[in-house]
Amino acid sequence: MDNEAKVTRTVLERVPADKFDWKPHEKSMTFSRLASHIAEMFGWTEATLKQDTLDFATMDYKPYEPQTTEELLQFFDEKIASAKKTISETSDETFMTNWTMRNGDTVYFTMPKVATLRTFVMNHIIHHRGQLSVYLRLNDIPVPSIYGPSADEGQM
Repeated sequence: MDNEAKVTRTVLERVPADKFDWKPHEKSMTFSRLASHIAEMFGWTEATLKQDTLDFATMDYKPYEPQTTEELLQFFDEKIASAKKTISETSDETFMTNWTMRNGDTVYFTMPKVATLRTFVMNHIIHHRGQLSVYLRLNDIPVPSIYGPSADEGQM
């Protein structure tokens, strides 16, 4: 998680507040919504490890809406700190217990919490971070190195 958090923060640092409302297509999220969603997802670590179910039918969700890039980064840093603390306090047994995503009677999946963290949380973050890097490119904002050099940064 440390490396993913580090490279994710470098991408989020480049999201300009003056382009928060920009989106590449009418069906796409705005720059701000996509960046905030990525930051929120690190917070899903706590929900995954401390609960056994996520039920969209009963959850009360309000998306985080930063006004500045600094607010976005502060929110992100808080979610990372919480995720790391929760992981350090979680037993191996808890990591192996099942976690379920559902919407009322419709079950989307049930899998061990460790697998949920890898797929539903981390892979989901990586997916959206890739989208966000395209948003940067489309706005002529340098894309940072993530897993290797980018066209803008030859070194990692």
